[in-house]
Amino acid sequence: MIDKFLLCAASALLLISGPASGQHAARPNDAQIAHIAYTAGQLDLDAGKQALSKSHNRAVRSFAETMVRDHGAVNEQALALVKKLGVTPQDNATSDALTKQAKEKAGELSKLSGNAFDRAYIQNEVAFHRTVNGALKTTLIPAAHNAELKSLLETGLALFEEHQKHAEQLETKLR
Repeated sequence: MIDKFLLCAASALLLISGPASGQHAARPNDAQIAHIAYTAGQLDLDAGKQALSKSHNRAVRSFAETMVRDHGAVNEQALALVKKLGVTPQDNATSDALTKQAKEKAGELSKLSGNAFDRAYIQNEVAFHRTVNGALKTTLIPAAHNAELKSLLETGLALFEEHQKHAEQLETKLR
């Protein structure tokens, strides 16, 4: 079953990639890319914190700890880079839509407990990582002009692909 969050997140990320036709849609600039990437990281960090406050499952808690640690570290690197480059991340429709949908999902998850929470949290993590990783590959990395930003996004993608695999393995175990 396709989750509402996945559909909304995919729609938000499609805003930055434009139409699939041969037309050249407006690509996000580096300041917008930085904001989208930071926002996605912060949202997953927040979801991890929510899981740590609600879950009693050792595997789910370990995964959530990894999300908090890794996304926090990547976001620290992103903040240091934008400061070094003198770039002010630009709020945009994509980051706004991601934030709105994450708040809605956090509200839904807050009503769950036990195994129901664990399954819903991990399903959301799988969907979120698939969507964000896809956007990194197809839109954000190709659109980045600054070499250091592009490198940070590529490093993040490698890490986040591992997160996706881990979440998919957990999802299978929690069924």
